[in-house]
Amino acid sequence: MNEGRMEIKDVPVLYFGIFFVIVVAAAYMGKLPGGMVGGFGITMALGFLFEHVGDRTPIVKDYLGGGAIVCIFLSAALVYWGVMPEKTKGVIDGFMKGGGFLTFYIASLITGSILGIDSRQLVRAGARFAVPLLLGLLAASVLAGIVGLIIGFGWKNGIAYVTYPIMGGGLGAGVLPISEIFAKAANLKTDQILPLLIPPMALGNVLAIIAGGLLDKLGKARPGLTGNGLLMKDTRHIETEEKQRPLTMKALGVGIFVTCTLLVLGRIESKFIPGVHYYALMIISVALIKIFHLLPEEIEDACAVWFKFVAKYMTAPLLVGVGVTYTDLGMVLNALGIQNIVLVVAVVVGAIVGAGFGGTLVGFHPIESALAAGLCMANMGGTGDVAVLSAAKRMELMPFAQISSRLGGALVLIIVGLTLPILM
Repeated sequence: MNEGRMEIKDVPVLYFGIFFVIVVAAAYMGKLPGGMVGGFGITMALGFLFEHVGDRTPIVKDYLGGGAIVCIFLSAALVYWGVMPEKTKGVIDGFMKGGGFLTFYIASLITGSILGIDSRQLVRAGARFAVPLLLGLLAASVLAGIVGLIIGFGWKNGIAYVTYPIMGGGLGAGVLPISEIFAKAANLKTDQILPLLIPPMALGNVLAIIAGGLLDKLGKARPGLTGNGLLMKDTRHIETEEKQRPLTMKALGVGIFVTCTLLVLGRIESKFIPGVHYYALMIISVALIKIFHLLPEEIEDACAVWFKFVAKYMTAPLLVGVGVTYTDLGMVLNALGIQNIVLVVAVVVGAIVGAGFGGTLVGFHPIESALAAGLCMANMGGTGDVAVLSAAKRMELMPFAQISSRLGGALVLIIVGLTLPILM
């Protein structure tokens, strides 16, 4: 594209405006097709515009996560205010869930980011990742307990009703099973517990996204604290390798095929290893493939190129889908009591500080460690991982984010089961 010409996501603004009007008009006329065509059309139109605005709006771009936060919460607001037609919401819901766009996106990032990293760095980082993960959880619990004690909420309640739902890995894999454990321990019904656990989880997700943007700003101000997307320190050779991968049609074709195949492999493995999420099994499989060099370098490079393409052009549409399908703005607003805010801030800050400090102990850059092992424990699972890393502009950390959400979330369930009889 020509220099000096105003563009929105590489499209001249005049033509983007025409395309936007056509798609939005179809949405309001009830003529937006279902499936990939309507799903991509409406999420790209909204996502590219919202991202463009958010990345250029003062305060929002500097302190609140920029385009990522706007894509999610302006889209959620369109639903909450009743501005988005119900049929359009149905198209996006179907695209995200039945169409599997979220799964496809996360699988692309897992495959490309793992196969694009140096295998020695992968082994070193993976072996040490438990340290910041555990310290982030510990610091979040301790800080929530202290703040709960100070404000009269109680240290036990601060841990049980705030830390656990926030750090549990989202709604389906976290809060729902945690509520069942609560119900059994307190001899109550699950529907009596859920209203107490869901608001802190929702607010924690929002604050984690904002914190991701703030950590990116901190990294710019203090370059010594960040690897600019690289978790391990002393990885200059990886950056050089990345610059030598050309974006070609061949690379994109190979990358998408391998990504889908490796996701399918994870699903097959989940049949034989029940109880472990197929994302976790996919991560392990892709890591083993990389460590033992089971694929030629040409294919690994193709997957890394595909990852870059997806991260650049599909993140904003995905975040619109997250806002429309997975973000209940009413639930977030209901959690805005002073007591809730103070406690949730304590958990998020604890996760950042604990994971960041833990990362420095094992040779990680503190900002990347705080993001992957801290904030990606404090958000709402896979959708939260995308939002936090997008706000922080560090999508390369997706494999480690998924370890936090999936395996870390499973660890929280174990801890809840062991400690809840003491805390109740």
